[in-house]
Amino acid sequence: MSTATLHRESEAHAHTHGPNCGHLAVIHHDHVDYIHGDHVHREHDGHYDECVTCECGDCNDSCATCECDNCNCPTCNHAACECGDCSDACVNCVCENCQCATCNHAA
Repeated sequence: MSTATLHRESEAHAHTHGPNCGHLAVIHHDHVDYIHGDHVHREHDGHYDECVTCECGDCNDSCATCECDNCNCPTCNHAACECGDCSDACVNCVCENCQCATCNHAA
């Protein structure tokens, strides 16, 4: 399953995020998020968007940094595959016949 990324443009930046910019970089699905104070930014078409917020109900953290123990949010980095053929995180699952609703590649 592929999830649409909300387009919430963040405030203007005085620098370009990237290696050695001074902000923590986190790989989140198909993009890199940069932790910038209480914001989590990703580059998009020449500007930065705020990344998605966890939908699990137990927190209001970014999906790139969520650490909820019982998280079932489909866009969080740590959601565990439920297909029965693996024990990997949904973001890393490569099972050919995966039916897990939170994996990116699920049918």
